Amino acid sequence: MSLIVQKYGGTSVGDLERIANVARKIVRRKDQGHQMVVVVSAMAGETDRLIGMAQKISPTPNERELDVLLSTGEQATIALLAMTLQAMGYLAVSYCGWQIPLVTDDAYGAARINDVKRDAIHTDLEAGKIVIVAGFQGVTDAGSITTLGRGGSDTSAVAVAAALKADLCEIFTDVDGVYTTDPHITSKARKLSSVAYEEMLEMASLGAKVLFIRAVEFAMRYRVPVVVRSSFNDNQGTMVTEENPEMEKESVRAVTCNMKEAKITVTGVKDKPGVASNIFSALADAHIVIDMIIQNSSAEGKTDISFTIPEADLAKGLEICRHIQGSLAAQDVSGSTDIAKVSIIGLGMRSYSGVAAKMFTTLAHEGINIEMISTSEIKISCVVRKKYAELAVRALHDAFELDKPKETQTEAH
Repeated sequence: MSLIVQKYGGTSVGDLERIANVARKIVRRKDQGHQMVVVVSAMAGETDRLIGMAQKISPTPNERELDVLLSTGEQATIALLAMTLQAMGYLAVSYCGWQIPLVTDDAYGAARINDVKRDAIHTDLEAGKIVIVAGFQGVTDAGSITTLGRGGSDTSAVAVAAALKADLCEIFTDVDGVYTTDPHITSKARKLSSVAYEEMLEMASLGAKVLFIRAVEFAMRYRVPVVVRSSFNDNQGTMVTEENPEMEKESVRAVTCNMKEAKITVTGVKDKPGVASNIFSALADAHIVIDMIIQNSSAEGKTDISFTIPEADLAKGLEICRHIQGSLAAQDVSGSTDIAKVSIIGLGMRSYSGVAAKMFTTLAHEGINIEMISTSEIKISCVVRKKYAELAVRALHDAFELDKPKETQTEAH
């Protein structure tokens, strides 16, 4: 008997008919003899509806109370799914995050998981019950309800799987696996049968929407085997797992694109120690994540610093930088959302030479200017104008022949 944790997103449980479809998938696994824990999101659109209601009262609602409100979306789904399973003749019980409990810190709206208690779930599993858990939510040590932020249900599912030492965590979504790039951008996108944790972590951080970065971090840290598949068909999905030698046969395995980036430029600051620290410390205090940074060469003791942040944080980032502009003696602070980050990812980049040259040559051939560059051992990212982003993705996908299985690709060393 295996212990399987499944997660179903908002589109998978969007109405009663889809909830019934999810229930049939669950009992199929249950009838095979597996113990089942299921993590679900709120119905599609429900969280946005609740946020809209709150913002009609106040444009900046109290974060604690907003989390109390948003958690009701998942609470409705777990109850409806448990009722559906019970109507089918199966024992099922639902849990909110605070009932398990799934313990978090008190960063409302973006809480981080500190612990997942297991006793109640184990007791119900031993009694033959299907356990339904509300994703996206938890509780502080003081008893306040919290939510985990974007991708919170993925994170909940992998965290529960890690705590229970599950044999498998299945993430069901509206796509049937991880592709070499977004299939909406090019029809040549190819589904990958497996992806290494490290590759998936880079893909998630660079714009791939299949799995969220905190879920991948949990999976990698606790070595939870994860498979991504569609809730609308029975196609084989993509396994996210340990690295294996086959994965290094390709220099590049995927191309990603993030259109939700913004750039801030602080011009004319003094080129001396402490200036960058003052800028980025202020942004860190506001919990703004910095991605790429570039500093121009000094001229007459002055320099410009540019950096990228999530588009949603642009207004806050600009406000902070303008607030400290005087103390920095900066000439100007400006921001732009007319950028996108295009990246190539692959474990094989560790051992293949010429990958960067091929990427830059491909973009140059298409007349696409590169504004910023960042690299790691297994990825290269370039900031380009947003209008060229999809063209860049298609060109790079073709250049690295990602539509072909690895045995038919031609790699230049």
